[in-house]
Amino acid sequence: MIADPAPLGLIAFGMTTMMLSFINAGIIASGATMAVLPMAAAFGGLGQILAGMWEFKRGNTFGATAFTAYGAFWWSYYLLVDVFLAKTAPATISPIVGLYLFCWGIFTLYMFVASLGGPRALWVVFILLTLTFLLLAFGAWAGSGGTTWTHLGGYVGILTALAAAYTSFAIVLNANFKRTVLPVA
Repeated sequence: MIADPAPLGLIAFGMTTMMLSFINAGIIASGATMAVLPMAAAFGGLGQILAGMWEFKRGNTFGATAFTAYGAFWWSYYLLVDVFLAKTAPATISPIVGLYLFCWGIFTLYMFVASLGGPRALWVVFILLTLTFLLLAFGAWAGSGGTTWTHLGGYVGILTALAAAYTSFAIVLNANFKRTVLPVA
């Protein structure tokens, strides 16, 4: 038997999302985006991929798909920012980044629907994340005029990160105390 990897995947997602969302919300200057990349690769990416693989081992299709996919998201985000955008003509950046975020929003919407078969705490994480991706996509598509959309996406992203951190904490706490201390159902 292996321990539940969901708390690791959720906090890896939550902490990395929190860092990027503070930038998207305009609370921290966008020049700090490069500081998110190590967290995106090491914790958001690797931590979630490991959690996803352990979910495969446990036979949890939902957890395996979610954590592996969002771990890959963080690696792809790292590559997008560090490699692709630096080599791309400025006029083509907004449309492709918008499409990138929109595709993740669609995937997240389908994961939200699938989450309805699980704890309510996950519903909250997935609906907020769907909204985050869609708001950020609209912000990217609007280009320099999309600051309001991007800031809204950042604030919803902060709520998403808090929901993921709460769910992680609740699962760890409940498992350690062998009773429901914080509800997730």
